[in-house]
Amino acid sequence: MTRVERMGATVAQDRQGVIVQAVRLVPCGGAVFYASARGNSASFPGCATSRTETRRRLVTILWEHLRATERLLGGHPHLSNRVTRPIRIVHDMLGRPHLLLGEHPGPAISFSTAGEEDWAALCGDESDIGIDVAGSAEFQEGYPVHRVVHAPELQTALELAGGDSARAAALLWSVKEAVAKALGCGFHLADPRDIHVSPSAGEEGGPLRHAQDGPAFSVRLTGKALVRFPMADRRTIAVRSLPQAETWLSIAAVNWRQRRDAELNFCEAGQRD
Repeated sequence: MTRVERMGATVAQDRQGVIVQAVRLVPCGGAVFYASARGNSASFPGCATSRTETRRRLVTILWEHLRATERLLGGHPHLSNRVTRPIRIVHDMLGRPHLLLGEHPGPAISFSTAGEEDWAALCGDESDIGIDVAGSAEFQEGYPVHRVVHAPELQTALELAGGDSARAAALLWSVKEAVAKALGCGFHLADPRDIHVSPSAGEEGGPLRHAQDGPAFSVRLTGKALVRFPMADRRTIAVRSLPQAETWLSIAAVNWRQRRDAELNFCEAGQRD
């Protein structure tokens, strides 16, 4: 890998041209690494063209980048002990992906697809994460946006989107979908309106002040989502949204390690590639 500069942050470029970038969220102690690639032979010469293979390759790149970063910083020496173990991606009964290093659980991972582009994220600490990409083309005039968002949320998003209602809807959808993925249930067990998005109190001036680096949000749960995840009443769900050319990319993080360990044990009986 070679080091490059992009948007003011140091990132890594894989020899096949995949750019690894990082974003740090609170309560995450470490960075979340993410990358994308088109699911075709031009992206990965000699590799299968399937989405599964593309995602596996992206996770491998992110895992190698995490290990290299930790070696440079002198942290997590146990990571080097897992280098020869095969990487597998398995899914639990709700479809949540899990990374296995041999038979041992690896860091949290998440995926999203936008057109022909596949995105993958891998967490640098013990948090659960979710990534989602949404474009304004999905939310044109007539979309029932008020069925999935609240008025204060929409007002904040409109300011960030320059008054473009479709782009504002895409931003909020990507935030809520990323949170649902971080929770591990998608929208199976969490209605979008039970996921409340607010400007992050952790950054002076809220998301508008930091829009150049990507707005930050704090999320709380209500209704059936809070009943399903009562720990959310005491923990912060953090999200960073990053503007892309035609889309918003949002990454959410929750640090509920005890729950995640239980889920990994649960998915062993029903794991599938």
